[in-house]
Amino acid sequence: MHYLSFNEAMRSRFGTKVYRLSLQSGCTCPNRDGTIGTGGCTFCSEGGSGDFAAPLLPISEQIKEARKRVDSKIPASIAAQDRRYIAYFQSYTNTYGNVDRLRALYAEALSHPQIAALDIGTRPDCLPDEMVQMLRGLQISSGKPVWVELGLQTIHEKTARCVHRGYELPVFEDAYRRLKEPFGASTTGLEVIVHVILGLPGETREDMLETVRYLSHLNLPLDGIKLQLLHILKGTQLAREYEAEPFPLPTLDSYCDLIVDCLKLLPPETVVHRITGDGPKKLLIAPLWSADKKHVLNTLNKKIYEQN
Repeated sequence: MHYLSFNEAMRSRFGTKVYRLSLQSGCTCPNRDGTIGTGGCTFCSEGGSGDFAAPLLPISEQIKEARKRVDSKIPASIAAQDRRYIAYFQSYTNTYGNVDRLRALYAEALSHPQIAALDIGTRPDCLPDEMVQMLRGLQISSGKPVWVELGLQTIHEKTARCVHRGYELPVFEDAYRRLKEPFGASTTGLEVIVHVILGLPGETREDMLETVRYLSHLNLPLDGIKLQLLHILKGTQLAREYEAEPFPLPTLDSYCDLIVDCLKLLPPETVVHRITGDGPKKLLIAPLWSADKKHVLNTLNKKIYEQN
């Protein structure tokens, strides 16, 4: 079984492996500041899902700091000046703020000669038209791709309410449609990557597959997807709920089998940006098997290879 992995897609697109630099925009989240809720989604850590991000410094300094972390993993045979990166704004909601401030911030990141693309993590309820137009303008002016990552997690409203997501499915559908509207010379609009969490409390295997199936049959292209294992992290509301009343979590084998079935549902042109995820080991409560990422990936790849 073949699927379009992130590394394969990036090598084809940019001619080399690219590396994400996790940066911060200084935005917060309407699900934290009281606008629609406080405390965020129940699974979200205090770092706003950006626990590995560089410190909040000027963008040029953030890029330097993030490169220090990433460059140690890059083969020395690739000269420093030849390395390519994605400016990834992951923490919190990176379209929740002043449009002009964010335009300047993201334009600075895109101006770095070794940044190949801009990757913006956000919520679909924080994408007013002026913000979408700003992101489109950045793609045109920089000549570099601008990606928008939307935290959907699930299509099931009961689960969404349980984890305090704070918006309903039609909000996602509207944001997705507006992001994908053609503009300029583009025929497909901005590229959108959708986040799905597997293992949310109360969801069955079929519920999770139904979410992936729904995304696979959108009327507009599914550019990218991140399949993320649920991590229960210290300090979250979900951790308090789990400790008070533990609920079933996937085993490594059941998770790998689920991933295989998810991949089978995806269109062949969809880029799979992630098939698992990192939970900071110092915060991870469960599932503990996920802490050994190398073993998890090896097991996943073996399961996928067995489908060939």
